[in-house]
Amino acid sequence: MATAHNEAEKKDIAKIVLMPGDPLRAKKIANDFLENAREVNSVRNMLAYTGMYKGKEITVMAHGMGIPSIGIYAYELYKFYDVECIIRIGSCGGYSETLELLDVILVDTSYTESNFAYTLNNDDCKSASSTKEVTDIIEKTAKEKEIRCIRGNILSSDCFDWYVTDINILLSRLPKDANIIGAEMESFGLFYLAKMLNKKCACLATVVDSHYRKEQLSSEQREKSLNQMIELALESALKL
Repeated sequence: MATAHNEAEKKDIAKIVLMPGDPLRAKKIANDFLENAREVNSVRNMLAYTGMYKGKEITVMAHGMGIPSIGIYAYELYKFYDVECIIRIGSCGGYSETLELLDVILVDTSYTESNFAYTLNNDDCKSASSTKEVTDIIEKTAKEKEIRCIRGNILSSDCFDWYVTDINILLSRLPKDANIIGAEMESFGLFYLAKMLNKKCACLATVVDSHYRKEQLSSEQREKSLNQMIELALESALKL
């Protein structure tokens, strides 16, 4: 059952989907981690692959950048392809002095200033949470694998925050009780859709820059850390 944005048949998409933002990262994950991976979507180059990981069928599909983009792909996967759980795997900025570069944030709640929920569902909602059952499994798996994983809340922004005219004004608007430790651009859309459609979701985000640290990451450092996050998501998927 193809859509305007996904040429895959329903049988081509697994019940559990890992979603990075970058289509080329989806391809690399499929090549590096999945057995017998096959390309199931290339519409708009939003690549998707389905293969086996330790005996379990997994789909890896890119979602692009921003809430509107993940909103399209996650909605279709949940609604038309009967996907049960989506785990977003991406990068984020750090908003906490205690966060180190390459730390992995396991997101509990995503706050946004976006009107996504209002436009989609006439719901003036600014906060959405991951599925506790899934997030608990990921946290337990991280401990087993000795992967540093910090559980917390995140901002899901409409803008890449390094381009915001005055980041301090943005930060001052955020609810103090939200306890936001990082920022990215997609998790709210995923979390809201999962709740709306009675599905499951989670988000892992590797800290690749920080407003408190002046360090620069090498491409090798980023690659190694992202691989840890990908392995954590895949190992957790085995338990779902």
